[in-house]
Amino acid sequence: MSFDGVVTRAVVHELSEQLVSGRILKIYQPTNTELMLTVRSHGKNHQLLLSVHPSYARLHVTDSSLTNPKEPPMFCMLLRKYISGGFIERIEQVGMERIVHIHINSRDEIGDETKKTLIMEIMGKHSNILLVDNERNVILDSIKHIPPSQNRHRTIMPGQTYVSPPEQGKSAPLSMTSEDFIRKLDFNSGKLDKQIVDKIEGFSPLIAKEIAFRAHLGTNEKYQQVFGAIQQQLQEHNYEPTIYRGNKEQFYVLLLESIKAERESFPSTSKMLDYFYSGKAERDRVKQQTGDIYRLLKNERDKNVRKIKKHEQTLQKAEQADHYKHYGELLTAHMHLVKKGDKKVKVVDYYDPEQGEVEIELNPNKTPSENAQRYFQTYQKLKKSKQVVVEEIQKATDEINYLDQLIQQLETAREQDLEEIREELQDEGYIRKKVSKQKNKPKNRPQLDEYKGSDGTIILVGRNNKQNEYLTNRLAHKQHIWLHAKDIPGSHVVIQDPNPSEETIEEAALLAAFFSKSKMSSTVPVDYTLVKNVKKPSGAKPGYVIYDNQKTVFVTPNEIKVRKLKEAFQLHSS
Repeated sequence: MSFDGVVTRAVVHELSEQLVSGRILKIYQPTNTELMLTVRSHGKNHQLLLSVHPSYARLHVTDSSLTNPKEPPMFCMLLRKYISGGFIERIEQVGMERIVHIHINSRDEIGDETKKTLIMEIMGKHSNILLVDNERNVILDSIKHIPPSQNRHRTIMPGQTYVSPPEQGKSAPLSMTSEDFIRKLDFNSGKLDKQIVDKIEGFSPLIAKEIAFRAHLGTNEKYQQVFGAIQQQLQEHNYEPTIYRGNKEQFYVLLLESIKAERESFPSTSKMLDYFYSGKAERDRVKQQTGDIYRLLKNERDKNVRKIKKHEQTLQKAEQADHYKHYGELLTAHMHLVKKGDKKVKVVDYYDPEQGEVEIELNPNKTPSENAQRYFQTYQKLKKSKQVVVEEIQKATDEINYLDQLIQQLETAREQDLEEIREELQDEGYIRKKVSKQKNKPKNRPQLDEYKGSDGTIILVGRNNKQNEYLTNRLAHKQHIWLHAKDIPGSHVVIQDPNPSEETIEEAALLAAFFSKSKMSSTVPVDYTLVKNVKKPSGAKPGYVIYDNQKTVFVTPNEIKVRKLKEAFQLHSS
């Protein structure tokens, strides 16, 4: 994984400069895997995030804000009791492992000074956060409890003695010489990058492959030179936080020559980690919270797909309506050849003389006239059903398009968007409305996504149907520019200027493409027109509009550019 001992060292160095001597003002536990500490240091508040998410375990300063539960979990309450108001004395890494100790000096209920250590262990799905009493080396509590039945070698429960994770027998890269490093490797065995991971503490496959790449399978001296250069960078805390966007997005705090991909540099390790993980972690939280909605929408969509297939079968049969009318007319013209009891009759087809005679099936229990009427009645029934079926197919198709739109909005939803999506589903009858104890509760105005174009113009984006309708139908001026990805589900985008620059139109189109079903496409057509040309048809589903007098621009969705437009707005509004 990218978050190895080297990244941990960079984070600890950065946190030490930012937070040491700082006071812990607030403690929150937004989810069962995330902890947030507000630390006042150097005249500024910092949000320290500690996460034990099985896929995104990490710690760093964050700019993200998370929704906190109404009732704090037990672990959060215990932390508030013991370390709220305390001062951070030092932050240290255990060797080059992904284990961080945050030493805190606080006071107990009677005012006596106490020392506690908040321990962060980053171990994938086994990651944990523990609070340890320094004087007794006893675990006060942890975000995850590990009873003896689960791990008899290392119990993590309140009241247990804290035992460090077992050492892996690897060599410390900061204290060894280049000659020591070479002696650890067996050049005859090959797979030198794997040997480096197995022998050197804190080194992941990412940095091991980088060492092998820079050395180019060279001599011992070449490997010594490459290792010595990396070792010096780590000793001097000379970091270059970078995200690499290839087939697989990765990050690291040292420049990796072995990865040939688009690079984005960051001013700090925390900024890099916050950007890399925050979207992924939020998407994971949203996915957990919306699993029931997604299944509902998927089931409704599948139901409509099946409905269309069934209607199409009926439609095929209805296409034969004229055939029944034709037989009824032929029977009427040849009534003298038919008598009750006949099962079939052969008659001349006056409409197609080349075909000659045709054979018509009869009901022997009906008179000739009744048989003719039977064919006319079938014709009328099929003709009528065709009209109904065509309407039903259109309704089901519209429903599928609406559901696709909601599914797309779920895939890009932020946590604050979920309540609006649920309200819409309640209004449309997909889920049952909850009976609110608060009467006439005022509805909050939809919170739109805001960006700033290169010419200084504000660009607004709706992330769900409530926001789209509010933006297009109520907030936007009729002379503003409205944009939407062409013929696919996506966000409504409005440029708050009737005469924006071509560059800003392209930037707004980029946002419309990015927040659409074609986000991953290389080229996306985006329509734009004046707001006055956009109309919602009477009785249409939420978010659905029609428009005219549009122009089309083709853009390639780019996450880096989207983020820069967001940062430009944040800088503008701060």
